[in-house]
Amino acid sequence: MAKPTVILVGADKGGVGKTTVARTLLDYFNAHQVSTRAFDTEAPRGTLKRFHPDITEVVDVTQVADQMKIFDTLGSANAKVTVIDVRAGLLSSTLRALNEIGFLDAAKKGQITFAVFHILGPSIASLEEIAETASVVGDASYFLVKNFINNTTFFDWDPATYNSYFNRIKGASEITVPKLNEMACEQVELAGAPFVSFVANKDAKGDAANYSFVLRGYVRHWLGSVWSEYDRVKLMDLIGQSEEGVRAAS
Repeated sequence: MAKPTVILVGADKGGVGKTTVARTLLDYFNAHQVSTRAFDTEAPRGTLKRFHPDITEVVDVTQVADQMKIFDTLGSANAKVTVIDVRAGLLSSTLRALNEIGFLDAAKKGQITFAVFHILGPSIASLEEIAETASVVGDASYFLVKNFINNTTFFDWDPATYNSYFNRIKGASEITVPKLNEMACEQVELAGAPFVSFVANKDAKGDAANYSFVLRGYVRHWLGSVWSEYDRVKLMDLIGQSEEGVRAAS
């Protein structure tokens, strides 16, 4: 069986758009026909599961039984990629747990492909998170995601200050998620559908919908920009797939 890939999406600070990024990843892999499953750690209600119910399971990542649901099944799951949307405040503790169970060692030995998408917020606290996670992230592919989707005034930090934190993680890459038009963002949330479904004018069940042509256009353009960032950092190469695939604009 092909080597499994685990992508951890998280931050220790809340309200930075972790689930939004996880949703774009699921759409990206689906568009590239990569089998993917997801775990939503916002137990018990779940947010990611609302948009991708067929492939998402809600778990409590702090509980050993639920950790077993995720990591004991990596070798037997039909999905090549496992995306874990980590609840606010649990990124560092989850990484420490992965170190304790030997997961990071397995990734270092090449048995598992492991990537961390660390979603940054606008405060210095987000930078301090980098220092916290740097000590336990191991040999994971590490992506610092500047998420502008909800706020256009992010990241007015002094570049030297930012770089002093960024450079603590060897081989880290930056990804920028641009701002999405507020009305378009709101309509996708109300629709409860994946971004690609909204663009295709389909509801959460896959049936024909009647979404605004204009708002669909904004989402299409935004999603294409996000996917271009994933192409730029060679995300498909990371998981052992070719970069060829459909685009959001198709």
